Amino acid sequence: MRNSLICLLFFLSFLGKAQSTYQYSIAQDSAYIRNNYVKSEFMVKMRDGVQLFTQVYAPKDKSKQHPIIMQRTPYSCNPYGTDKFKKRIGPNPFMIRENYIVVYQDVRGRWASEGKFVEMTPHLDKKSSEKDIDESSDTYDTIDWLIKNIPNNNGKVGQWGISYPGFFTSAGSVSQHPALKASSPQAPMADLWRDDAFHLGAFMLGANFGFYNFFQPQTQPTKNRPAPYFSFDSPDGYDFYLKMGPTRNAEDQYYKKRNEYFHENFDHPNFDEHWQKRNILPHLQNIKHAVLVVGGWYDEQDLYGTFKTYQAMEKQSPNNDIRFVVGPWVHGGWAGSSGQSLADVEFGSKTSLYYQEKIESPFFNHYLIDESLSLNLPEATLFETGNNQWRNFDTYPPKNAQETTLYFQNGGKLGLTKPQNENGLTSYVSDPKRPVPFSGKINDGFSAEYMVEDQRFAYQRPDVISFETDTLKDDLTMVGNILANLKVSTTGTDADWIVKVIDVYPNSTPSNPAHPDVIYGGYQQLIRSEIIRGKYRNDFTKPEAFIPGKPTEVKLELQDVLHTFKKGHKIMVQIQSSCFPWADRNPQKFVNIFEAKESDYQKATQKVYHQKAYPSFITFGVLKN
Repeated sequence: MRNSLICLLFFLSFLGKAQSTYQYSIAQDSAYIRNNYVKSEFMVKMRDGVQLFTQVYAPKDKSKQHPIIMQRTPYSCNPYGTDKFKKRIGPNPFMIRENYIVVYQDVRGRWASEGKFVEMTPHLDKKSSEKDIDESSDTYDTIDWLIKNIPNNNGKVGQWGISYPGFFTSAGSVSQHPALKASSPQAPMADLWRDDAFHLGAFMLGANFGFYNFFQPQTQPTKNRPAPYFSFDSPDGYDFYLKMGPTRNAEDQYYKKRNEYFHENFDHPNFDEHWQKRNILPHLQNIKHAVLVVGGWYDEQDLYGTFKTYQAMEKQSPNNDIRFVVGPWVHGGWAGSSGQSLADVEFGSKTSLYYQEKIESPFFNHYLIDESLSLNLPEATLFETGNNQWRNFDTYPPKNAQETTLYFQNGGKLGLTKPQNENGLTSYVSDPKRPVPFSGKINDGFSAEYMVEDQRFAYQRPDVISFETDTLKDDLTMVGNILANLKVSTTGTDADWIVKVIDVYPNSTPSNPAHPDVIYGGYQQLIRSEIIRGKYRNDFTKPEAFIPGKPTEVKLELQDVLHTFKKGHKIMVQIQSSCFPWADRNPQKFVNIFEAKESDYQKATQKVYHQKAYPSFITFGVLKN
């Protein structure tokens, strides 16, 4: 979550493994920076008097003026000290050689900066006094100071950031400073209740629990990482969180109200005003400069933020220059790994290197160095998984996508025909004391690789039901948002519903020498999944109990894909009612889960209807070439 320590370690391991895939190694970059840059540190005063710690890596070259590129972060400008250099600076290794002035800043109330940190600082569209501050005003004030105080700058500023820094980039994009010429929010946090803290009401247990152990409140500036509240010493997250018991025990036994950010989740389980005012999306209006929104199909943290940020900017700044890039990457993977594979799945090329050299560098170079430099980027550059190729689109979603519906049918079938029978349904028993794991592998409870993982571990369980098409006679390219419309009932008064779309490989699929231990025959590759806490099916602000046994409509948005199901494959949809510990367990009783006791957790029989009166189905776009 928000570049949590868990994901940071995953990212750094990728970085180490991928060194040989880059034109420039980390060692070469580090030597170049030391030989060609001077590092300075400043306390930059904001309009309300609060000072923010700011690092500047400036080229030694004084023969010409250089553009500024900036990242504002809650994760520290480390290393501190003018004689201690980062091994890499800027968005990618190619841009280092262009001699940008690279700036890092600890945001308000984090690390070496003064002030009070607020999670996802609420944006103020109108500011009536110097006391009215937000992240856009801090961005404006920082840019203004840099332009006036850093020698040899060319008067042009760009900004970029991944995850939480992506949020600060989005917020800064509406600062309206005339020197700001290019922004790139990458995997940006946008709406905490929808992406990081919760998914449609389900609490993201593994991500939040690990993140806030290190992301702690501070009372004064510091350059030292705080000690964790507790140690997480189990290699098996499923076992650890199950033994932890009810969700409330995360607070009662571990955090003990020491972290206000973690506790905010417990105080605000609904999408109330607390979360609504932290949603940056409605404020992404009237952006005057160029924007490059970037994300990964397999972003385990901020997939929602990526697509919704692009959509909000495109809709609310219709005359602007906004471009969109999505590749086969995990959270931030385009900046760290080669992007050639993820777990058992290969993508056929070094997609991250392509992005850095052919998209990101030209984008910033064009707008910040010289607009005569070539920039031949379409509206959307998307990597099509399955066929493993880059695709360019003038609009996104593509105009030539045809809406298609697949209906659940008797016998575990999935087809184009709406069911006509009077009594079709499939049932299963969901037991919160033995929840379905989100991954078939032993991990700490928060793994990016689950996004493409073989789902046969779940297919074999009696509390997971599956529907699949006949063998495809032709390739089928699924594009855009996937919407699920379920007709369900439960013997409880609340229930979670998880929908997974899966690419089933032919039994004849050969082995891959790169993964000799993987059996690809019948492989069930996860393409997209999502969860909804059923009590929020009608209103995210007002939970509503289920009436036991009553057929009820539950709709959920699975988010976007661009994936080709190859001829000979099948499309499968799996339904289940737990996905642990990716999401916390639902007691299946209408209660505030953050207050639920062990005795509140109960078995429930879930029914998914596929009949004339109550058809269940998924809807998606099919790309027509």
